[in-house]
Amino acid sequence: KTPRGVGVPRQVQARQAAPNRDMLLFPGFANSFHVVATPRGALRVAPVTMADVLVIQNKGGGHGEIGFHLAQHLVSRGDAVTILHEGDGPNPKEAHRAYGELPSDVKVIWGGDLSEAAVCLAKLEGASFSAVVDNWSKSPEAIAPYATAAKAWGVSNYAYVSSAGMYTPDKGDYGAVGEECAVKSSGQRQAEEKIAEMGLPFSYFRPQYIYGPAQGKSYLAFFFDRITRGRPVPVPNGGDQLVTMTHAADNAAMVAAAVGNEAAVGEAFNCATPSLVTYDDLVRLCAGAAGKECEIAHYDPAGFDKPDGFKYKFPFRDTPFYVSADKAHQRALGLALLMPWGSCRLDRGPTAPQNPPVWDFAQSLDSEKLAYPCGESCGRRRLAPT
Repeated sequence: KTPRGVGVPRQVQARQAAPNRDMLLFPGFANSFHVVATPRGALRVAPVTMADVLVIQNKGGGHGEIGFHLAQHLVSRGDAVTILHEGDGPNPKEAHRAYGELPSDVKVIWGGDLSEAAVCLAKLEGASFSAVVDNWSKSPEAIAPYATAAKAWGVSNYAYVSSAGMYTPDKGDYGAVGEECAVKSSGQRQAEEKIAEMGLPFSYFRPQYIYGPAQGKSYLAFFFDRITRGRPVPVPNGGDQLVTMTHAADNAAMVAAAVGNEAAVGEAFNCATPSLVTYDDLVRLCAGAAGKECEIAHYDPAGFDKPDGFKYKFPFRDTPFYVSADKAHQRALGLALLMPWGSCRLDRGPTAPQNPPVWDFAQSLDSEKLAYPCGESCGRRRLAPT
């Protein structure tokens, strides 16, 4: 067996892991960066039974937007949805203001500190649910009381949104990371183990890099900030490292496909698009979305001399790190693009009336808060333009 990334041309690896070459798995979803897709096929999703779903939702970070899209998706197919939300009420983060756009029959309960599980569960006022999606817990201690409640309800599914950051591929192995890869004993991994130990009908979802219009943590903000200010975009090494960027709506759609789906029980799934993009191409896509030209400055991270107080931090790893989503797309969840060779592009125009043009998003980035200056001394930091 050829090790991942060894002896396989990079373009062949990309085609194997990303047959549709899209930025999105589900091109039907509108998104803030306006991916305009022209697929030559349709999406096939395994049938599921209707459910009464409790979503335990965090208030920010990379997962912050998933609950909103998840509720939309579940309600659209007829499920009843209650969101038990971290925090005391709507806050300035866009994902939480957007809850007003949900159908009126979605119940949002602001739970305050979700680590006070007894208090939060009491706010459910004795309600029970047939499925739980946990998009908040990050440790076995945090997940245990909610898992205990779910077990008492007799849920058919307990879907836990974990993280692909737990993977520890072999050094020098830069191919697609599958669910069988070794993992570190992170808090999220221990939470996974806890619900399995408790005998719940679990499914683990391990998202990687997420983007969307209401992210509490944007991996693309760095690129847009540099591009819109006319600054060179520093990219480590050759810029040909492969990465997956998945829209939060697509992460949510994959999780929703597990609710009421027996085939998902007892399984771990990488939660990502099968498409890959290089760091350099990602910069160019962001520039195209903003209607700007871009200059890419490659640098050697091993020889990078960072002065004290210099806040530059590239949002991804220096080396390729991307997951394989074959298991979810082709097997257990019944997700398959029948004719995978579609095309998409990042476009300046909106794809849905409720979404502002991407230019507004790019201009809304606070350059001072992002604080990723390259300054006039880029050349002295080995950021030589290519």
